Amino acid sequence: MRKTLGIFGGTFDPIHIGHLRMALEIKQQLQLDEMRLLPCYLPPHRPTPGASAIQRVDMLEIALQGCTELRIDKHELLRDKPSYTYDTLHEMRAEVGEQTSLCLCMGMDSFATLDTWHNWTQLLQLAHIVVVARPGGFLPESGAVVDLLQSCRADNAAITQRSAGAIVLLEQRLLPISATDIRAQIRTGHSPQFLVPDGVWNYIRSNGLYQ
Repeated sequence: MRKTLGIFGGTFDPIHIGHLRMALEIKQQLQLDEMRLLPCYLPPHRPTPGASAIQRVDMLEIALQGCTELRIDKHELLRDKPSYTYDTLHEMRAEVGEQTSLCLCMGMDSFATLDTWHNWTQLLQLAHIVVVARPGGFLPESGAVVDLLQSCRADNAAITQRSAGAIVLLEQRLLPISATDIRAQIRTGHSPQFLVPDGVWNYIRSNGLYQ
């Protein structure tokens, strides 16, 4: 039986219940053996995170207390350079071998800009791509990413049939929560309680983050 491993990356600045719920639902929908949350060290396509890598991992560890279905992967925190997904997948593929099914999980908005990623055309040589969309969500009508989707789209069964190479689309009732909005609320003196786990909100206040 082929092992299946999901990878859900992000800055998690801060981790919120939208991240956690999406990762858990992907794991359950695809019946993955394992789902890892992969915090980015230095994101190449966005500003430097407001919290340090150590603080973001601290918040992840707090958020995952009592959750046995999700775990933290620190691959990108071990590099003192921008976090390119291709490099991470290359390292992970070498570690898990050729038979394990790797699933790179992302939202539709990230997938729509995949052609701006480092070595993006080679990602499917290393992993499947699982794209999560809101019901009724859409991609641009044309372009390199759409062409890739049309040539590589497969159903959920592809995850266990081969170790890489398929694009699988999932629909979820995504929670309308963003880390950007949470940081803005904190800066303006509003509480993000119930948008982040209580322990994470306590950590943010104790460390004076996002002020």
